[in-house]
Amino acid sequence: MTQKQTFDVSGMTCAACSARVEKTTSGVVGVEHVVVNLLKNSMEVEYDGNPATLAAISAAVEKAGYGAAPRIEAAAAAGAPSGAAPSAARENAAAKEAAHVRMRLIVSFVFTIPLFYLSMGHMFGWPLPAFFLGHENMLTFAFTQFLLLLPVIFVNFKFFRVGFKTLFHGSPNMDSLIALGSTASTVYGIVAIYRIGWGMGHGDVDFAHVAAMDLYFESAAMILTLITLGKYFEARAKGKTTDAIAQLMDLSPKTAIRRNVDGAEEEVPVEQVRPGDILIVRAGAGVPVDGVVIEGAGTVDESVITGESVPVEKGVGAAVTGATVNRTGWFAMRAERVGADTVLAGIVRMVDEATSSKAPIEKLADKISGVFVPVVIAIALITFIIWMFVDAGVATALSHAISVLVISCPCALGLATPTAIMVGTGRGAANGILVKSAEALQTAHGVKTVVLDKTGTITKGAPEVCEVLVAEGRCDSASSAAGCAGGVPSSADGFGGAHKASSARAEQSSGLFVRVRTAERLGAAEAIQASQVDAQTLAFLSLAYSLEKRSEHPLAQAIVAYAEARGAMAQEVERFEQIPGGGLRGVVAGRTCLAGNARLMEDGDVDAAFASEQAQRLADEGKTVLYFAVDGALVGLIALADEPKPRSAAALAELSRMGIRTVMLTGDNERTAHAIQKRVGTDDVIAGVLPQGKEEVIRDLQKQGTVAMVGDGVNDAPALARADVGIAIGAGTDIAIDSADIVLMKSDLADVPAAISLSRATMRNVKQNLFWALIYNVICIPVAAGALSFVGVTLNPMIAAAAMSCSSVCVVSNALRLRGWKPVVLGATASALEPDAASGAVLASEVGVPTMDGSSAEDGDGSPVSAGHSEEVQTVKPKEIIMEKKLSVEGMMCQHCVAHVKKALEGIEGVEEAVVDLDSNSATAKLSADVTDQVLIDAIVDAGYEAKVVE
Repeated sequence: MTQKQTFDVSGMTCAACSARVEKTTSGVVGVEHVVVNLLKNSMEVEYDGNPATLAAISAAVEKAGYGAAPRIEAAAAAGAPSGAAPSAARENAAAKEAAHVRMRLIVSFVFTIPLFYLSMGHMFGWPLPAFFLGHENMLTFAFTQFLLLLPVIFVNFKFFRVGFKTLFHGSPNMDSLIALGSTASTVYGIVAIYRIGWGMGHGDVDFAHVAAMDLYFESAAMILTLITLGKYFEARAKGKTTDAIAQLMDLSPKTAIRRNVDGAEEEVPVEQVRPGDILIVRAGAGVPVDGVVIEGAGTVDESVITGESVPVEKGVGAAVTGATVNRTGWFAMRAERVGADTVLAGIVRMVDEATSSKAPIEKLADKISGVFVPVVIAIALITFIIWMFVDAGVATALSHAISVLVISCPCALGLATPTAIMVGTGRGAANGILVKSAEALQTAHGVKTVVLDKTGTITKGAPEVCEVLVAEGRCDSASSAAGCAGGVPSSADGFGGAHKASSARAEQSSGLFVRVRTAERLGAAEAIQASQVDAQTLAFLSLAYSLEKRSEHPLAQAIVAYAEARGAMAQEVERFEQIPGGGLRGVVAGRTCLAGNARLMEDGDVDAAFASEQAQRLADEGKTVLYFAVDGALVGLIALADEPKPRSAAALAELSRMGIRTVMLTGDNERTAHAIQKRVGTDDVIAGVLPQGKEEVIRDLQKQGTVAMVGDGVNDAPALARADVGIAIGAGTDIAIDSADIVLMKSDLADVPAAISLSRATMRNVKQNLFWALIYNVICIPVAAGALSFVGVTLNPMIAAAAMSCSSVCVVSNALRLRGWKPVVLGATASALEPDAASGAVLASEVGVPTMDGSSAEDGDGSPVSAGHSEEVQTVKPKEIIMEKKLSVEGMMCQHCVAHVKKALEGIEGVEEAVVDLDSNSATAKLSADVTDQVLIDAIVDAGYEAKVVE
């Protein structure tokens, strides 16, 4: 059985190292797949499950000149988030390594600076002590430089130890190049000391002077010092690439308050929390682990997990997630998932696995890195031979050969892709976009078609009441369901009253429909006004409420919620029965009532012909129409629909702007599918697709280019797996999330274009890094070899070492630019066919009387009238603002508090709008009538806050 094991690998310094370790491990019997990560000094191995294979892997890697030890996930067993301990261990190791490199750098500079001054001072006219000057002091001059070089070699001996070790094992790396270059300079200098001694001993002062001016000790020291300087900057920059994982781990509280059996509370490390423990979470405290509220209530900020900025009310029975913050209130919770099982641990693990994987584009760098160092050594030897052949002298030939060795940079090639991938996945995680692998991140940048499941992805996934139509004269103004009575319509067989629950487009110019905006579009007070319906509609809703309350069907639950929000009263229902495929039947107040589809009306001999035009219109808009009848007479219709999510249309528009074709995939009928398509603006729609057929549709679309599939349900799993990139909505099922390559934690469709944008930005950065790493070596190695010396352009070893250091730092620094990536902020657009809503224009509440023949019920003078009412129905126009009053509000702590204050103020008659600002703790009431200061203050106090008028 195939198993996975992570190894911590030591001794790797460049891409050649990682390529060698990967090649060596792949050759071990029982190993199926290997991925080595140079940035994290780790290796992911898939093997046959035999413990002997692990031992063989460690032995093979050690034989190749490196170290490999299986990672023990001790933290998960102890209750810490899985992935946290290894990441923390890597951070500690990285911190220690950075401190060690810093110490080496300081020592190197302490001895290199005086060495450089001593060796080069005479060329710049710098003053030197007398005992270093003159022919008689040449040996002192040379030997002192050698002594200054020794500490630099000592603190940087790692280059020599690792470099020659890998060279002797037949797998030379970057350290081998540095060691060869520095050793060549040092040996040349030692030979020069002997030449000075020989010249001084034989009285050949000129011979000794030439040797004294050609030592190269400063080159060896500068090579080691500048390489160490580059390693220091590189280590610091690489540390920043892992910030995302570190920040994720820091989100989790380190302690929890546990309630013991005797009721006493104690603070314990979060690692000691076990499932079933009762934990106390006070205002301002973080939720330690995942669990369920069993006592109290609070307002929880879940932005760290979902990205949603508005806090969520949590009461008894509500699930809470570890690392979220309780802004207000107090509650006790029962721990259910701890350690490696928490949502946060899953996110950390997913990010860690993604950064450990390899993108396909990295294969090019791996192939080059595998032969890079041997090729460079060969070029250096050829360079030395050619310069000796042209009789340029040993010093010149050696200088060019050493420059070739130290200027070449396999490290930049090895860092080009993993640094960008790590930063990119980290930025995605910070914005609620979890990328499972580097391959998915690369593939997403080339997506040509995005296929989206309709239910739960484009739409909310739950039906909502969109429109209520009441047959004129058939429901009186009584407040009970019994107020609806059969009879002949009093006005042209039409609906005398109508209540629109949504903002579906109406013929505003002809005054056909009532339009009352829903709470999704309004502030709190406006929502209250929208819920206030006329008595006739209330009587009809009470009838519907009475019947549907007994059913568990999703459509029934939507009607119940809608009716309850508008104050409907349930009546006793007798002889209640559910009719399969039809609807409901019951007796209310002695009257036989029906609720269901058109077939049920037909079977019950209910004449619904006069409602056919309205029913057809609603069906054409993709809505489900339910009929309600009393004693054989139709009294009203209720239309329901699975409404699009607020930002679906905006997200799809952004995908189109990015040049991506969008396709909606649904099992619904063509009419419903096209109605949703018109509202959200997908390029194409494929309707009537069975779950097993979705995978076939994806297969066909892949013939036209790279396809991404976005879904949330179990039936989407095969299509998600088949697509080039599967994107799962975070609120979807576990199987959908498991089948996907990218998970959107916020369940927001706007994150689909954001994920593709992130992929494009990351791959652009990777290509920039690879271009720099390749072009740097292509240009610099020939120059270092002396290809341009005929025009006076040469590079000495010190400049070559500085250039090599800069190359790696530049690659990592370029990758860090991705930390500034942010997703495009999209506005909420409810419908692609609602220009008023899309443009942000405010729709006035309108009241009209739609009739069954499409005309308005009018009185004798042509004015519209309300059936069932003696009052004239008029269009409500915005009122003129006559004054503004500003109040200081104390006690607001979050946007939820802002909504409470806004709702309280806008519920006052005469207050047209309230603007509440959390930062300044103020509220401005815009008045259309004279409202006293005390009325405003009392409303805020009743909402639970303190207030006073300031202007």
